[in-house]
Amino acid sequence: MIQTYHKSVLTKEVVKGLAIKPNGLYIDATFGGGGHTSAILEAEPTAKVIALDWDKTAIETNGPPLKEKFGDRLTLIWGNFARLHFILKEEKISKIDGILADFGTSQHQIHHKEGFSFQTDTPLDMRMAPRYQKTTAAQMLNNFDEKKLAQIFFELGEEPKARAIARAIALQRKQEKFRTTKQLTDLIQSVAPRKKNQKTNPATKIFQALRIYVNSELANIEVFLKTAIKALSTEGRIVCISFHSLEDRIVKTIYKEHPNELEILTKKPTTATPEELTANPSARSAKLRVASKKSLP
Repeated sequence: MIQTYHKSVLTKEVVKGLAIKPNGLYIDATFGGGGHTSAILEAEPTAKVIALDWDKTAIETNGPPLKEKFGDRLTLIWGNFARLHFILKEEKISKIDGILADFGTSQHQIHHKEGFSFQTDTPLDMRMAPRYQKTTAAQMLNNFDEKKLAQIFFELGEEPKARAIARAIALQRKQEKFRTTKQLTDLIQSVAPRKKNQKTNPATKIFQALRIYVNSELANIEVFLKTAIKALSTEGRIVCISFHSLEDRIVKTIYKEHPNELEILTKKPTTATPEELTANPSARSAKLRVASKKSLP
């Protein structure tokens, strides 16, 4: 079940990066399919993990088998990692020996959450957890002004044809409101048709931008990282896996902004080996960065 839900990336590198120690307490801030949590608990039989995920399905689907296997060494919490400060307070935890976050969207979410994939026709929702996000992608497309849409597409999707696509959306919605992924995909492909030998679908960057905005992904990463750094014990490790340049830039920047607290252990990000890429092509854009909490002077 865990393997079919989502295949975790850079698992060996995560375990090495965390430098797991006996009786250590670790947080997996993005539980997903449970692959990283399982690897941490298997690497050190006395370690404990608190696993978070704001996708309730991930907790309900993949939590029980791991809970049965590892017992009270595993604590599962449904919650957004941006709430890490409050979660630690609720759990009465002051310090953590290691924290992991994999910022990638799971294959399960892409294929089963409404609006995430342009390959299936579903409602344009894109909310990972409706409890946390109120605005859907459809509401954005139908109500945001053209200039704001263009800015979102350019900044969060790095889409070169952002203005043209935003203009087409503004014209199209006067005739018919956007409700489904197919409506949006068809429009994008009419403005930016797929070029010969182009590997990615023209809709990829627009869908990415909408998903990031709907779920406040970048802002959540910033809040999470600042809390995580404070929560680390001396010599505790923080390991972050990013899947596109915007996420990686935030991780790299925030690590550098804390020179008195963190020692950066990865001068360049770690990427997947050729062997892992063969087994799991979705790891191709994964970048892993590790930092260690410095001892007080």
